[in-house]
Amino acid sequence: MKRFALPCLLLLALGAAPARAADPAPVRSVPAVDLDRYLGRWYEIGSLPMFFQRHCVANTTAEYRRLDNGKIGVLNRCLNEKGGAEQAEGSAVVVDGHGNAQLKVTFMWPFRGDYWVIGLAPDYRWALVGTPNHRYLWLLSRTPQLSQTDIDTALAIAGEQGFKLDAWRRTRQQQDVRPGD
Repeated sequence: MKRFALPCLLLLALGAAPARAADPAPVRSVPAVDLDRYLGRWYEIGSLPMFFQRHCVANTTAEYRRLDNGKIGVLNRCLNEKGGAEQAEGSAVVVDGHGNAQLKVTFMWPFRGDYWVIGLAPDYRWALVGTPNHRYLWLLSRTPQLSQTDIDTALAIAGEQGFKLDAWRRTRQQQDVRPGD
């Protein structure tokens, strides 16, 4: 009888638990991205980082270029805690019907991840990239530093789209040391 009582109590407790918090706002990509303007080097200003970034401590960059096969080449770099360079090379394809603002990125076939541009300065000086499940977020800039006003603008967009920013991490950028240069 004791073996049965504990599972019954657990089921009752779960059934009596308050309803799940409201789902976060849906993630929306910007209407359109001019890929020719988007290509090139970006500096990470901050992120809700992915697991593979766990060793990155500074100078995180992403470079995008067109490939002959129509895909976009992706090269992510950073400095690790020992001062060594880390990098990951992959490719991306545009998701049709979303104005080039949604991509699927792979660093290890057959696994692909979402890459949605959810905020973009009109002059392409910064971009906010997120995933539709609200887990990952990156603020990118054309320069190693970004004004606090631009950071606040981008993070407001993230907050409006339901991203929880309590784990937001600012990326250290040292202009005199860049991985892979």
